[in-house]
Amino acid sequence: MAAHSPVDAAPDTAPDTAPDTASDAASGPALNAAPALRAKRRRAALRTAAFLSPWLVGFGVFFAYPLLSTVYFSFMDYDGIRPPVFGGAANWSYVFTDYPLFWPALRNTLWLVLVMVTCRVVFGLGVGLLVTKLKTGTGLFRTLFYLPYLAPPVAATLAFVFLLNPGTGPANSLLEAVGLPAPGWFTDPDWSKPALTLLVLWGIGDLMVIFMAALLDVPKEQYEAAELDGAGPWQRFRHITLPNISPIVMFAVVTGVIQTMQCYTQPLVAGKVAAGVIGGSGQQFEPGYPERSTLTLPQLVYNLGFQRFDYGSACVVALVLFVLAMAFTALLMRRSGGLVGAGD
Repeated sequence: MAAHSPVDAAPDTAPDTAPDTASDAASGPALNAAPALRAKRRRAALRTAAFLSPWLVGFGVFFAYPLLSTVYFSFMDYDGIRPPVFGGAANWSYVFTDYPLFWPALRNTLWLVLVMVTCRVVFGLGVGLLVTKLKTGTGLFRTLFYLPYLAPPVAATLAFVFLLNPGTGPANSLLEAVGLPAPGWFTDPDWSKPALTLLVLWGIGDLMVIFMAALLDVPKEQYEAAELDGAGPWQRFRHITLPNISPIVMFAVVTGVIQTMQCYTQPLVAGKVAAGVIGGSGQQFEPGYPERSTLTLPQLVYNLGFQRFDYGSACVVALVLFVLAMAFTALLMRRSGGLVGAGD
């Protein structure tokens, strides 16, 4: 008989049942630490919420609640006195189809956004460049250009309307003296919006100061290197100045769009003065003189809500303004990625 070794004779039947004591020892502290970690994260979240609470309260009270209330009342028949009654989409249908002032106001507002904001940014940048290039008298010219911005909007509009008066204003007298045609300005529907643009450009001091600060922050070494390479003034502006100040340009455009979408005082006062409705109780005035050319969406909100007591339709116009402002801002911020990134 063949001899078998003890190793061969031992049956391989012993199961591998030894406990993994190392893994159990490691998992024990991890399980015990999980509740402590969750409690630490909860305390950190509460601490963050406490620091953010002033902003959260302000956001809720001054933005979220008014916005939700505007959406709510846009579907209600509400005159500010009687309780609101649900009217469905009647207010929206009235504003878009039956209210004759909505579409002229929308066209005027979009015209002001496209033309006035563009002119304001270009003119403000030009004045800032001019003042920074002056060798003497920089403080004097900076003060002269900034002072009109400090004028109250109503007073500035009154002065501008009288200066551009087609019959007695000095502006038309000077134009006639040099042989140029004298437009009707605020009494002519074709010239009323350009006249408003001139009024806004007159008070360009805020943008001038912002652009001056940005221009003075551009590294002079880049200009010196460009001059050594033979770059001209336009090439230096395009490849050095503009990329360095592009975030400021985008800031000016976005804030200009938001401000222009809220344009109310200057068009209303200019239309009233040009129409001869300067003051007095009991005087009724339909905004937009002449021929609805100075009518803007914010004027419709006031006209519908506080003159006609149609709060539902006024909320519809306010929501249209909000959507337009958000759309313009989102479009500009999306397209600004390449512009701002050019300066990096």
